[in-house]
Amino acid sequence: MNQTTPSPRPSRVTTTMAAVAVASRQYGMLSWEQARDLGLTKDDIRRLLRGGAWGRPHPRVYSVRSMIERSDPAMRLRTSAMAAQLSLGPQSFAGGRTAALLWGMEGLPQWDGREVHMVIPALGAQRHVQGITLHSWYVSREEVTTVEGGLRLTDPGRTLRDVLLHVDRETAVCLMDSALNQGLITREDIPQLERANRGRRGCVNVRRWWPLADGRAQSPLETRVRLLCVDGGLPPTDLQHRFIDGHGRLIGIVDFWWEDLRLIGEADGVGPHSTPQALARDRQRQNALQVWYPDVRIVRFTWRDLKRPDYVLSTVASAGR
Repeated sequence: MNQTTPSPRPSRVTTTMAAVAVASRQYGMLSWEQARDLGLTKDDIRRLLRGGAWGRPHPRVYSVRSMIERSDPAMRLRTSAMAAQLSLGPQSFAGGRTAALLWGMEGLPQWDGREVHMVIPALGAQRHVQGITLHSWYVSREEVTTVEGGLRLTDPGRTLRDVLLHVDRETAVCLMDSALNQGLITREDIPQLERANRGRRGCVNVRRWWPLADGRAQSPLETRVRLLCVDGGLPPTDLQHRFIDGHGRLIGIVDFWWEDLRLIGEADGVGPHSTPQALARDRQRQNALQVWYPDVRIVRFTWRDLKRPDYVLSTVASAGR
């Protein structure tokens, strides 16, 4: 009689390494079910938690702490969304503001580092989970996509449809501009998005805001300055206007151009455009513009100026004169 010798259980080191490999593909996160299927026991996990190598952001969800990127807000958001997804189960996905930030849409406040917005379509599935804002919207399968790392979220169009209903006009147009500028949606998508939102609270306002969207805007600051000027009766003639020198060479591309006023407007935000190298390029470009276009004037606006709409409008009007 032949007896089959049972296969030896993989060593704890081997199973832990396998679990870490899975977590590395999920932004440092791992569920209890995944760890168990790889051969880890509850005692193994307790040792890892006690030793500080692993954390537990949610019940039955674990983080490999050495893999958590804390200095990058975008990566921290992905990590938190993945932890929420593993906690809520295979029917859940990121939506609303969290999905908008994951897609890189600009215009919302920076993530607070605490709450993520997740969707569980089944109405009866909603439950309280610390650190997660739950929604039970009906979302079709075609409106959910999976990105790198297995992270599930609403597609850009559905994300916009949900977020626009809960923000003010300025924020909404910033998000619209950003989505258009990045190619997340196209102009041709807008009528369908507007129709799909009919009947939802806030949809009438959003319908009025869509005509204000312009994918040429490259930052929320540009969008907000433009809206101030539109509201004040001084809409720019062109955005991202190109200036060339007498030899046909590009001098630069400016944020706003008022043709009748012979006026250039620039939105000076913080970030890459405020580095010494960028400031030096701006000075060179401005000098070249003054050489080749001596009748043109330049005005510049910052985030602080948005708090003084009258100042922005009077600056444009008086500079043009």
